[in-house]
Amino acid sequence: MTPADLSRCVVRAVRRAVADGELAGAVAPERVVVERTRPGGVGDYATPAAFQVAKAAGRPPRDVADVLARRLGAEPGIERVEVTGAGFLNFVLPAPSAPVVIADAIGRDVRGRAARVVPADESEPGGPGLRERVVRRSVLRLLSVQGGATTDTATTEPAPPAVAPVVAPVAGRDGDVVARYGADAACWAMLATPARETPSFSDAQLLVQGETSEFFRVRYAHARSRALLRNAEQLGFRPEAGEVDDAPALLRLLADHPLVLEAAAHHRAPERLTRHLVELADALLDFQYRVLPQGDEKPSAAHRARLALAEAAGTVLAGGLALLGTDAPERL
Repeated sequence: MTPADLSRCVVRAVRRAVADGELAGAVAPERVVVERTRPGGVGDYATPAAFQVAKAAGRPPRDVADVLARRLGAEPGIERVEVTGAGFLNFVLPAPSAPVVIADAIGRDVRGRAARVVPADESEPGGPGLRERVVRRSVLRLLSVQGGATTDTATTEPAPPAVAPVVAPVAGRDGDVVARYGADAACWAMLATPARETPSFSDAQLLVQGETSEFFRVRYAHARSRALLRNAEQLGFRPEAGEVDDAPALLRLLADHPLVLEAAAHHRAPERLTRHLVELADALLDFQYRVLPQGDEKPSAAHRARLALAEAAGTVLAGGLALLGTDAPERL
């Protein structure tokens, strides 16, 4: 079971509990948010789904969580379920399977869907309300890949205010950030900061092409994934999904990506996506040196599997950048 499967599994458990009368009167949500457990928490993942259901069921969230935990504990692919606090469900899942994670990451390529979301103000590059437009565009893209409303297009009425959070503007002292840093870098800085906080801009973070710049590292990691594919082709081999036992951090981050997108859309918080992309990029940059054969080494099944994992990571990075409205260059 993947983390994305877990979200759907929780929804099914609620529906069955309602149908069987254990949670009579409750209404099963269309989706629930499952997120990686915070440091010091219990298990790998957690969801507040019981709180969504409790009021309609007329029962405390803890009781609802107990009902769901009994059902979910019997699901194949879930190692353990535990209820904590007032009713949080916590899960332990098996280590992710590389072939499944790779296939899911490539199959979920969101670039096409993100590109189809064209807000009515897309032609306005700067000026007053710049950051509000940037945040709203990204939120609309995030909602689009979750199946949410994306009505704010060039041919329709503006989306309702609830689509985007309250947005702090760019500080006047920063001047024309698009002209100084370029549209992509300025967009990254505006989205990497929570909407209610004033974004910061600096040459070191946005203009320097080096490890001090998170924006550069994310785009560079994507470019490296494409370079690995080109180099492998010159060596006569192509990616082929298989087990990879020396990249647990990269596999975990790829497996978590659908949950990150869902949480970013649910909370109208693109900064959750930027943080995840930075972690994913850093993991890929650490992993890249193990992908291609070294010296006289011949390409093997392990190399093909590692290359497939790098390709999947690059696909996710490109899709994430598209959701933020920024470019993912093939070469840097």
